[in-house]
Amino acid sequence: MKRALVTGGSGELGAAICRKIASDGHHVYVHANSAPARAETLAAEIRASGGSAEAVSFDVTDPIAVNAALQQVLAAGAIQILVNNAGIHDDAVMPGMDAAQWTRVIDVSLNGFFHVTQPLLMAMMRERWGRIINISSISALIGTRGQTNYAAAKAGLNGATRSLAAELASRGITVNAVAPGIIESAMSNAAFDREAIERLVPMKRAGRPEEVAELVGFLASDRAGYISGQIISINGAMI
Repeated sequence: MKRALVTGGSGELGAAICRKIASDGHHVYVHANSAPARAETLAAEIRASGGSAEAVSFDVTDPIAVNAALQQVLAAGAIQILVNNAGIHDDAVMPGMDAAQWTRVIDVSLNGFFHVTQPLLMAMMRERWGRIINISSISALIGTRGQTNYAAAKAGLNGATRSLAAELASRGITVNAVAPGIIESAMSNAAFDREAIERLVPMKRAGRPEEVAELVGFLASDRAGYISGQIISINGAMI
C-alpha cells in the first residue's frame, strides 16, 4: 500500500481526488487548513467504505508548521504520491487589486507547493518511485480577467512542474500538472451560470470533480510511469 498526501483534500475537488486514490488501494492523508473537521469526516467516510485514510491539518503558507506536520507523517514512512491541490482565489482586476490579494494567492498556490513538496523529496527519492501531481488551472494557460494573481501562481506552478520533472526523472519519480477548466463546485456555480458555461465550454457543461480525479488517479499509477513534465488540461475543449 502506497502512502499519499492530498493538500486541500477537504474541498470538493480534493475530496474527489482523495476518494479516487483511496479506492485504488493507497493510504491517503486528507489535508485541510481552515476546515479540519471536513477532513476528519472525509477520512472517516473513506475508512467506513473499506479504504485507508487519516486527516492532517496545517497551513501550507507556514513553512515551520508544514515541516513539523510532515515530519510526523514521514515517521511512518515515505510519501510516494503527492497531490498539491491547495489553492485559493481572491479575484480582482489588476487596477483594483491590493498587495495582500496578490501575495496570499501566490503564497498558497506557489509557495505552498514548495513548502510541502521539498521536505518529502529525499524520502521519495530513496524509494526510487514517486508521483507528484500539481493541480494547476486553465487560467495559467489562457489567462482570465480578474485573476492575474491566480494565473501567475498557477503558471509558476507549471514551470516548477517541468523543472522538477527533469530533476527527478532518473529517480523513478514523475511530476505532472493537471489544469482543470470549469469544474462543478460551489465557487464555480456562483461564478458561472448555465448560459455562461454553454458560451465558454464547447461541451456545454462544467466538468465533474470525479472526472478530474480519474485523471489524477491515472497519473498516480504505474501505468503513467513514462509521463512526466506535462501540463494536462481537462476543460471540455475550451482550448
